[in-house]
Amino acid sequence: MNHPFNASSNFCHGPGTRRGFMRMGLAGFASLTLPGLLRMRAAQAATGVGAEADREKTAVIMVWKPGGCSHIDTYDPKPNTTSEYRGPFSTINTKVPGLDFTELLPMQAAIADKFTVLRSMRQTAGGHPAGSMQLLSGDSDTRDKPKPRLPDWMSVANYMRSQGGPRTNPLPVYVGVNPPTSYTGSAYLGDAYSPFAVSGDPNKPNFVVPNIGLSDLNEVRNLGRRTSLRQNLDTLERAFDHANELQALDEFEIQAMTLLTNPKTKDAFDLSQETEKTRDRYGRNTWGQQLLMARRLVEAGVEVLSSSLHGPLCGRVNNWDDHAVNHHVFDALKFRSQAYDQAVSALIEDIYDRGLDKRVLVVVTGEFGRTPKISYQPSTGAGNASAAAGTRQPGRDHWPRAFSNIWAGGGIETGRFIGATDKRGEDSIERICGPGDFLATIYHHLGIDSANVFLKDLNGRPTAIVDHGKPIPELIGRA
Repeated sequence: MNHPFNASSNFCHGPGTRRGFMRMGLAGFASLTLPGLLRMRAAQAATGVGAEADREKTAVIMVWKPGGCSHIDTYDPKPNTTSEYRGPFSTINTKVPGLDFTELLPMQAAIADKFTVLRSMRQTAGGHPAGSMQLLSGDSDTRDKPKPRLPDWMSVANYMRSQGGPRTNPLPVYVGVNPPTSYTGSAYLGDAYSPFAVSGDPNKPNFVVPNIGLSDLNEVRNLGRRTSLRQNLDTLERAFDHANELQALDEFEIQAMTLLTNPKTKDAFDLSQETEKTRDRYGRNTWGQQLLMARRLVEAGVEVLSSSLHGPLCGRVNNWDDHAVNHHVFDALKFRSQAYDQAVSALIEDIYDRGLDKRVLVVVTGEFGRTPKISYQPSTGAGNASAAAGTRQPGRDHWPRAFSNIWAGGGIETGRFIGATDKRGEDSIERICGPGDFLATIYHHLGIDSANVFLKDLNGRPTAIVDHGKPIPELIGRA
């Protein structure tokens, strides 16, 4: 059951109309990720949808664990159940009385007063596609689909926050630093509301983010000449522009130009401006440095930030899908725990230390938990956290009936835990929360009234962004 976590492909059709031509914009410039998205957004912008206005913008960082993390081996240990369920890890006290973790999370245990653990999440889909779509978009379908039917909350928030006209901040609303790409997407909102995606390993010395902060003066001058040429061509049709499309395109083009030429945009992505001590605190590895970049970006004004903890730090199959055929589940958890524990605890501490804890909400989750009962199967291949092919090893399988996630910042009351699972960790039994509650809570922090927001799908039908569920009261920030 080695499930691939691959990004879906997007297809771009050539311009066949004047609007299509305008979307292409400047030759050699439209291919850049952000300008292309901004142009599409300008052409597709809807009316009558509100967003937070001029007050300081709230923001969300979502740290995603693709494949699903074992709740029993991390945030919801069951030391008194039988060995068929509990796993090999001992429990440790946290800074919060009555809240224990496993020994894999000592750094998070030491700062547990700075976050809240939600132990009673559940959803109804057992596959990665449907499980991810349930939690991130609210799609209640339990069938796995190749692409999402509904836009994920990140794209919806990007759409909502983009309706108030041009931004004064040159940075995008939504940035993904190695974002989740499998089973997520903007669906009927269109690619204009997908993230400005930063990929690669920010821990590498030669890491750069393309298409920001041009420093070559010749490139800036050439860009300016292309802009002037496009503006001269526009005057030929300005009289026919009844819908003010050109004006809107001009406004978004200014934003794109600013992203390319404003040195502040490059600075926001530049980890070399952090102290060595801070970079060490997060961990000199991919996960640590991508979460450090996440903090830098929300501090600089990015409002929606997603970051996926996948890749070699997970083990052989590059994700948290710890079936016995993929990983020795306990070796895999030990293999990734130090980098995970360090990066997440550093992010949470930094949010508080820098005074961002009211404005920025941090959510750490995967799509579901893992089976409380341990299974045994032959490995399908040797590698990090997996024995040689054919070796019988332990694993935990998909489990949507109970899982945990953690919440920090957002002005919420921290140092506590919400809900409970039964004695084996098989079912959420107290304060049960589902995907709709998860989504409504995030939207509430972003100032979006999810109970009353409907967006038109591809058929023009008003579609609720949350059709069931309410903000979780314990996770609503104090006024």
